[in-house]
Amino acid sequence: MDRTAVVPTRRLSSLPHFNTSTSTLAFDQHFTTNAKGILLLVEILSGMLVWILVGGTDYFHLSALCWVMFVSIVLWITTICLFIIYLTGVHNRMPQIPWTTLSLCFYCSAAALYLVTAVVEAVTVNQAIRGRHSYNCWAASAFFAFVTTLCYAGSSYLSYRAWKTKEEEQ
Repeated sequence: MDRTAVVPTRRLSSLPHFNTSTSTLAFDQHFTTNAKGILLLVEILSGMLVWILVGGTDYFHLSALCWVMFVSIVLWITTICLFIIYLTGVHNRMPQIPWTTLSLCFYCSAAALYLVTAVVEAVTVNQAIRGRHSYNCWAASAFFAFVTTLCYAGSSYLSYRAWKTKEEEQ
């Protein structure tokens, strides 16, 4: 029997080679158990309730409620982004951004905007007929707007303390 020599050939794959390295994003498991993380979660939940309760009515007939929707949705989305940044530890990987100053400015602005929004919404509740769907939704939304305002004020205080501590260290 004649045996021919089998020469192993290397077949080049036409599939692209992907880097299988692990992600550098970390998940901070303890973030949601400290005061900052809990306040962010409550801000997200109560802020979501504000715009859902208003959005379930014919709010577009009143320009004040359009303002409520604008503020609540913009701050809700921004707060979710900030939550993801802190949860994944991105703020630790980008030291060139002054996160303490940025969060202090954001939380103070959010508290002021939500305070105005809560007052505007509470005044607007009087324009609805008591007992109707719109009245109930707007009253509940005004309550949650004040809760969200208090949460942003609490986050502002925590951010101020962190900012002051960082300023004293430098």
